[in-house]
Amino acid sequence: MSASAGGVPRDDSADYASLFLSAVPLLDVRAPVEFAKGAFPHALNLPLMDDAERHQVGLRFKQGGQAEAIALGERLVSGSLRAQRLAGWAQFAKAHPDGYLYCFRGGLRSGYVQRWLREAGIHYPRVRGGYKAMRGFLLQTLDEAWTGCDFVVLGGMTGTGKTELLAPLAHGLDLEHHARHRGSSFGRRLAPQPAQVDFDNALAIDLLRKRHDGLRRFVVEDEGQAIGACSLPFALYQLMQRRPMIWLEDTLENRVARILRDYVIEARAEAEQALGAEAGHALYAARLRQGLDGIRKRLGGLRHRDLGALLDAALAAEQRGEGTERHRDWIGALLTGYYDPMYAYQRQQKQARIVFAGPPDAVRDYLRADASRARD
Repeated sequence: MSASAGGVPRDDSADYASLFLSAVPLLDVRAPVEFAKGAFPHALNLPLMDDAERHQVGLRFKQGGQAEAIALGERLVSGSLRAQRLAGWAQFAKAHPDGYLYCFRGGLRSGYVQRWLREAGIHYPRVRGGYKAMRGFLLQTLDEAWTGCDFVVLGGMTGTGKTELLAPLAHGLDLEHHARHRGSSFGRRLAPQPAQVDFDNALAIDLLRKRHDGLRRFVVEDEGQAIGACSLPFALYQLMQRRPMIWLEDTLENRVARILRDYVIEARAEAEQALGAEAGHALYAARLRQGLDGIRKRLGGLRHRDLGALLDAALAAEQRGEGTERHRDWIGALLTGYYDPMYAYQRQQKQARIVFAGPPDAVRDYLRADASRARD
């Protein structure tokens, strides 16, 4: 079947690998509540039924069986409402002639949409098995990666720039990018984090593409079991506790400068660009205070109070137009008094697994050399 009346028909597909490798546009006709729980990159939700309609049909199915549920669905999505939704699907199909449509299992709902499109002169293919089959394929992709690939873990003190060093590497898996979170109490980004299913899906697709390119060895940043609200696949987290480590080192001055750039200067600019100067600065300042409050118990009351005073003084200096330099005070104190002792202990515990340690340039060269060994 094809997307246009005059084209060569394209068949329905169950080649899930090709769909994800090629980033094929996907028309998701599930209800919005289903889409919110989990979806795929390059998918647009244009539902056959909205949440309320789906709920009604589900109740009718329980009470009267499939035939009555189908009949109710046909009555609910009819007339001008059907025409309106059909226009949206047709617009998508014409804009994305290489795409596919799907519902949860690739059956009734996508079948109706496909048939109504065909009656309108637009032949558009479905994904056989729908969301459930594609999700199953991605979970299998993750399982195969944990058992079939090698991993090395990049560790280091807070502020050494692990993420920025890892991200450009061909064999780097940027977990914080997929989680949309920097991985610390201060790591919350302006954009919300993905649903757990979406995090898993994005990670699986990243691995699928890298393995398709011949990579079998990957570098991941040393993380806790959760990155903000997103949990690492447990099998990956277990692997990370056993694999060799590379330890990134840098001076305190450079680390403070890097945190100032990422968590203060860039975070403020991002918030103000999105919300305007006043509201953006208020949100950015609140996020910094929330980050400090998030580790209050581990800091202890006195240290939390002193750091809070330094943070408030830095924010007040910003408001007076004095720039961001005073943020170095609380950042430096937080590193030396809290993060550094914790990471020093962690390094001691992981010492036997560390195969290389050094400053950014040396670690970058080591990992670039390692990349040549990452392919088949």
